[in-house]
Amino acid sequence: MNQMQYIQRNCLKIRIICRIFAGNLTDAILNLIIDIGNNSAKFFLFKGEQIILHTRKNNSSFDVIGEWSGLYDIKKAIISSVITDSDEFVEEISKLQCPVVRFNNSMPLPLEINYRTPGTLGSDRIAAAVGAWNEAPGRNILIIDAGSAITVDFVDKDGRYNGGNITPGIKMRLKALHEYTSLLPMVEKEGDTPTIGYDTETAIRSGVINGICHEIEGYINEFKQKYSDVLVFLTGGDEKPLKNRIKNCIFADKYLVAKGLNRILIDYGNE
Repeated sequence: MNQMQYIQRNCLKIRIICRIFAGNLTDAILNLIIDIGNNSAKFFLFKGEQIILHTRKNNSSFDVIGEWSGLYDIKKAIISSVITDSDEFVEEISKLQCPVVRFNNSMPLPLEINYRTPGTLGSDRIAAAVGAWNEAPGRNILIIDAGSAITVDFVDKDGRYNGGNITPGIKMRLKALHEYTSLLPMVEKEGDTPTIGYDTETAIRSGVINGICHEIEGYINEFKQKYSDVLVFLTGGDEKPLKNRIKNCIFADKYLVAKGLNRILIDYGNE
């Protein structure tokens, strides 16, 4: 078999697999999860508690909602958003032929919220906590969500969300160093990140990323001293550049917020 025949045969196998997968997905009854953040919008289709399909776009592009609505049997949908609805978003949502709920603090949750101002508690923080609790009920859990901001939240073994802290994320820190100084350049988070920087670019990147890792490890060590059995979940858009640098044992799951929103939607439908 020559190289061209090999490529053609494998392309045929891929097309067959895709058709089989698409057929199964078309016949499935699915939940649509829409998670709109400050910089991006994430869309997920769940069959039960399994992610079947997902995509990420900028937070001004929503055409995937109408596309999926026409292709798949979506049973219900949930929206979690930190920005004001655009006309395009409203138009795309109107194409859904299923019940659509907007996540808010009055919805039934599997956790008790012990936060003095629950109305100001970010939906992503609640959803990540629910997602972690769904993975490990009955355990003390520390949830670290590394996105535009980094949040560190704690759920105790009795299912009580006890609050957490908020600190700037990687991009925010890099941007602050550039904008609040006269000479420091704007540095991208991707690139060489040594323990000690060997020029200005690596000094900034290493200072930010390694500093965040030491910060997170400090939280983990403090909670492990108080709760020897604490489980640590790491999620968010910057989960990847951090997980291999953190020495403590963690469970990395970049889809924890989506899983939590899906759990909330399932429970809401069963009320």
